Amino acid sequence: MEQCGESLRKRDVVSVDRISELPEPLILQILSLLPTKRVIATSVLSKQWRCVWKMVPILQFESKGDIQKFAENVSKCLLSHKAPVLETLHLKLNDRCEDVYIGIWAGIAFTRHVRELELNLHFRCGNPIRFPSSLFCFDTIKTLKLKYYVLLDIPSLVSLKSLRTLHLHSVVYKDSDSVRNLFSSCPNLEHLVVHRCFHYNDVLKFVIESPSLKTLSLYGETCGKENGGYVINVPSLLYLNIQMLKGYEYCLFENAPELIEANVRNVSRITNEIIMGSLKSAKRLCLDLSPLQIAYPTGIIFYQLLYLEMYSHKVEWWNLLTVMLDSSPKLQVLKLTDDSFHQPKLVSDKKNMEPGKWNQPKYVPQCLLCHLERFVWIRPDWIREEEKEVAVYILGNARHLKKATFIIEPIESKRLFRLAKRREMLNELSAVVRASNSCQLVFESE
Repeated sequence: MEQCGESLRKRDVVSVDRISELPEPLILQILSLLPTKRVIATSVLSKQWRCVWKMVPILQFESKGDIQKFAENVSKCLLSHKAPVLETLHLKLNDRCEDVYIGIWAGIAFTRHVRELELNLHFRCGNPIRFPSSLFCFDTIKTLKLKYYVLLDIPSLVSLKSLRTLHLHSVVYKDSDSVRNLFSSCPNLEHLVVHRCFHYNDVLKFVIESPSLKTLSLYGETCGKENGGYVINVPSLLYLNIQMLKGYEYCLFENAPELIEANVRNVSRITNEIIMGSLKSAKRLCLDLSPLQIAYPTGIIFYQLLYLEMYSHKVEWWNLLTVMLDSSPKLQVLKLTDDSFHQPKLVSDKKNMEPGKWNQPKYVPQCLLCHLERFVWIRPDWIREEEKEVAVYILGNARHLKKATFIIEPIESKRLFRLAKRREMLNELSAVVRASNSCQLVFESE
């Protein structure tokens, strides 16, 4: 037994030695993958490890329990840190500490030439904590992520020449000038995420002006101001994502000629028409909209659009499809997705609508005559006659269609009526005289 125990101890020593003998850059890379609390715990392994954690370039702290003790420990760790460059610092506070600590931590991070800073003040008590505007003058930071109870008060231009990525998640803006000054101070910004919070949404005119921006994501959580909205001037924008914007008077895209792909979902009650017209240079579009809730400009042609994805669960979505088919002469791929399976109210809305006839295009759209090659419909329910007409029309008029795929959700065997309706529809589609002799009709189950 003694020999066995001695053997195990030797094996343990060998294991420790193997890790210690690794090159220091590799050790630091391994430690960077661990929570900072565990990284600091390695200092008790041996004298050799006592100071290793101080060189780890990634630090992540999250408050749990005693907030005062947490604040003091974070301050000690940051002051003890010796890495020449602090690549990443993530701070998440679930409880409020003294405001002065925020400035101290951010200040230390900037003097350590921090590359990525994430400050998440995940609490709701007292006034928002002002992010020190003096820290915006450090040029080393490339990624800045501010979340929740952070107040941005930027009365004049600052210097963020190296900033490439900026996330503003439910932060508080002092005024419109602070918004404009922030974006104008980032001459090389490429990626921007803005999530507006329903608690603090006082900036009426939210101006985003950036000549270098490549990707933009806008999210909202509640209705905007009736006399407010967005003014966006982003001439280099390639990718756009807009979700949950409603109730604004306007969303003006003044310049986006390089746009490649746009995703627009749950945008409603925007009174002007420019939000759709600004997408005309896109090659790929994903739309989850109801034509009853958004104004659509007439005469807009999507000359470059090759791929269109639309969600088929909004009321009268089929009439928006008519407009898009007429307006997209080079469309090659059409994908429809019914998401009402996850939203029972949408099923109810579609069932309770007065029956009507789908407004088919007056003339067969050019995309169906010359370009459409793929048609996909995910979870078609065909609750309404208009939806059946859409499927039959596309099969009957798309002359170059190579493949039409219907991906169907399973129906329980006891739901006999729905099974019968499904079988009836599948038989109808199979019997449709297709405009393309080479079209392959495929039915798949999810």
